[in-house]
Amino acid sequence: MSRETEDDAYAAFVEEAWPRHLRTATLIAGNRDLGEELLQDCLVKLYVRWQRVSVDDPHAYLRRMLVNGNISRWRRFRRETLTAEIPEPASGHSGPADDDTADALHRALRALPLKQRAVVVLRYVEDLTEKDTAAVLGCSVGTVKSHHARAMTRLRTVLSGTWWKHQEVAAR
Repeated sequence: MSRETEDDAYAAFVEEAWPRHLRTATLIAGNRDLGEELLQDCLVKLYVRWQRVSVDDPHAYLRRMLVNGNISRWRRFRRETLTAEIPEPASGHSGPADDDTADALHRALRALPLKQRAVVVLRYVEDLTEKDTAAVLGCSVGTVKSHHARAMTRLRTVLSGTWWKHQEVAAR
């Protein structure tokens, strides 16, 4: 395959995969700006390996790159980044209670440890099986199950008061 054909295939892949992987990167990284930066960095690295990766599953390879890239970034900085920006409104929302619930969910996801957050995003946003999630994270299925159980317990605890509070507001 010629270099121009490979470049065209790569460009088509990026155009098709951008929205899906941007959503994943945003949830893994904790906000849209960091998610875009993470995805762009990974796509640059993917371009260098495109000839080898394109014959297998480039989506799986990119998901793995996103998780590993976020962990590497976190290890470099290891501190919380405070921001004053207002979250982007969800499209198709039906009211303030939905916005508050989505905001609470995003905050709860950001509060999870990196591996737990990655498991939740890969399982529920990317809709991967436990086995596929384990392959992306480079760990055993048992590790995925334990991270998932801990993450769901933490999310239920953090969100339980928030969800009931918003249900009462919506009922009024």
